[in-house]
Amino acid sequence: MQKITPFLWFEDNAEEAVNFYTSIFKNSKIVSMNRLPEGTPGPTGKVMTATFQLEGQEFMALNGGPAGFKFNESISFFVTCETQAEVDYFWDKLSAGGEPSQCGWLKDKFGVSWQIVPTALGQLLGDPDPQKSQRVMQAMLKMTKINVAELRRAYEQD
Repeated sequence: MQKITPFLWFEDNAEEAVNFYTSIFKNSKIVSMNRLPEGTPGPTGKVMTATFQLEGQEFMALNGGPAGFKFNESISFFVTCETQAEVDYFWDKLSAGGEPSQCGWLKDKFGVSWQIVPTALGQLLGDPDPQKSQRVMQAMLKMTKINVAELRRAYEQD
């Protein structure tokens, strides 16, 4: 069992969110869905809490009602991608119905923030040649979804 588990508060669509996330990540599963029993406040059978895993990381989701708590960019989930195809896949799936932002950030349709980041970005930004890494940084700052080929072109300029 992991020691720290991200806990996500949804107003009333936790089950929809859990199904959405587990449909996107190939190595994922729903561990449990705890539903409201008869005689408790709220609709009988509605999900109260859910535990799920994405790529081995456990999460919990709660239907907490309209408490006014909203997701924001101060917390995001960082998805490391090995290829442009992976970047495209996660970007397209997670941004559907949401809001793309810049530099690989997006909000999904539930308002949860994600960063879809190719490993190449860190490698290119970490180059000891400051001119190369600066060109990569400048190219990235102009992007919404990260494009590895454009980063490499900026890196290889002379």
